[in-house]
Amino acid sequence: MQRDRRELLLKIMALDFTALELNLYLDTHPRDARALEDYNRVTQELFALRQEYQERYGPLIHFGHGYSKYPWQWIEEPWPWEMTF
Repeated sequence: MQRDRRELLLKIMALDFTALELNLYLDTHPRDARALEDYNRVTQELFALRQEYQERYGPLIHFGHGYSKYPWQWIEEPWPWEMTF
């Protein structure tokens, strides 16, 4: 399935938010097995989508958290935070 850049980035942003919320919830409810299962599922999907994005469009995060093809891709536009939705 072919995803365009905007759609892929929006999905990553939604999963980032979900993972953060589940993380905060699990900080206060560490024995909630269903929440932990949801967190692990969301995290797995998030890793896969981040990898897909970086392979197609370049790094999302710099300083060793992502790789870059040659030439250095970090400076290519538009940067994720500059995209309009």
